[in-house]
Amino acid sequence: MIFNWTFTGTDPQKVKYFLNRQGISRTLLKKIKYHGGAIRVNDQDVTVLYLLRSGDRLTVLLPVEEPLERIVPSALPITVVYEDPHFLVVDKPAQVASLPAHLYPLDTMANRVKGYYLRQGYSNQVIHIVTRLDRGTSGLMLFAKHSYAHAVLDQELQHHQLHKTYLAFVAGQLVHDHQMITFPIQREAGSFIKRTTGASGRAAQTEYWCVRRFQNATLVKVQLHTGRTHQIRVHFTAIGHPLLGDHLYGGPQTEGLERPALHCQQLRFYHPFLKREIKLTSALPDDLMALEQSLANQSN
Repeated sequence: MIFNWTFTGTDPQKVKYFLNRQGISRTLLKKIKYHGGAIRVNDQDVTVLYLLRSGDRLTVLLPVEEPLERIVPSALPITVVYEDPHFLVVDKPAQVASLPAHLYPLDTMANRVKGYYLRQGYSNQVIHIVTRLDRGTSGLMLFAKHSYAHAVLDQELQHHQLHKTYLAFVAGQLVHDHQMITFPIQREAGSFIKRTTGASGRAAQTEYWCVRRFQNATLVKVQLHTGRTHQIRVHFTAIGHPLLGDHLYGGPQTEGLERPALHCQQLRFYHPFLKREIKLTSALPDDLMALEQSLANQSN
């Protein structure tokens, strides 16, 4: 894949500093240098120390990426919410893991997207997950289609410029209409999977707004300001309102619900190549719609 810029600065600038401002990381620069990429100014090969002058045409050729053999393509379909040459956003169903692991080696979203890439005939079949979701969580997942796109959105994540909004059904009636939960999160002693809150944990911020109160539950909109493992589930458990269906964290079990009642409803990010914001939404899946109707009936 090839990217082009025209340098318009008044003072000379090294190529590496200019490319860093475009979101090309030092790691990606090394890949370009050592794995078959190229950097050219006015159609001549240069190093990253070359001084750009006003009017220079800078071209970057990304190297061919080698796919990981451990990700086996799946024939199962995906629901595409948004796609262009740089990004793919899919609607992940619940009970499908994001990446292969010992317990789920084949049927994950990475496997399904790899199969989709193959069926579409894309030359680059490397899987770049930008935003992953827990296996039991449904909703929007963002994939980058090449290493440059991934590097740019990693920077957006680090600078809190990529926003995910969730809907969650939690136990009981929340007192506050709006609150920021700020308990640090750490691994629970003796458990590889479970997390808990604690003074020695990593800083975590979860903001919520009440959407609808039911007799014994509350529907909340949730905005993450950090990205800790199980953050939403741990924070609502910490304030005494675990998610419905979340057996790992003591959430009440509800008939017809086989997973935590959590859905990534909205995704918003700045598209660095189109130079505009992308905002996408996903409707509640059938099991959570049925849960909402059941809670409403109980509250009448």
